[in-house]
Amino acid sequence: MEFGSIEREIHVDATPEVVYEVVSTPEHLRGWWPDDARFESAPGATGVLTFGDGSSPDAHAVPLTVVEADPPRRFSFRWMHDENESAAADNSLLITFDLVPSGAGTLLRLTETGFREQGWEAAVLEEQYRDHVTGWDHYLPRLAPYVAKLVQAP
Repeated sequence: MEFGSIEREIHVDATPEVVYEVVSTPEHLRGWWPDDARFESAPGATGVLTFGDGSSPDAHAVPLTVVEADPPRRFSFRWMHDENESAAADNSLLITFDLVPSGAGTLLRLTETGFREQGWEAAVLEEQYRDHVTGWDHYLPRLAPYVAKLVQAP
């Protein structure tokens, strides 16, 4: 296994404009992925994603830096870097959401890259990669049902 990138595609029954909002704004991210999200959706903006109850010692806060915000086509950010460092290719992973119109809906392409660039030992690289694969396999399928509730709301 290469452990270089994770790629997923899903079809969402909503316009790219709607899907873009769901992948690029904290209030919508909280609906399908992290327990909490705080950031501005603008290139260079920094923030944090929190997994778990923020008041619990088990909660895990992860810094992020927005790289690209090109509505309704692409939203990307770097994450997993040390909170005291600026995000860069050698200290963070890059998540990119590419949105392509597809019929009346949107093809969402998720790519997470940068695993090899971290300089992790082989066992750590494999563990991190598998952990992220498992995470995306769990969270990404929650996106389309979340969007469906939004577009069906009165």
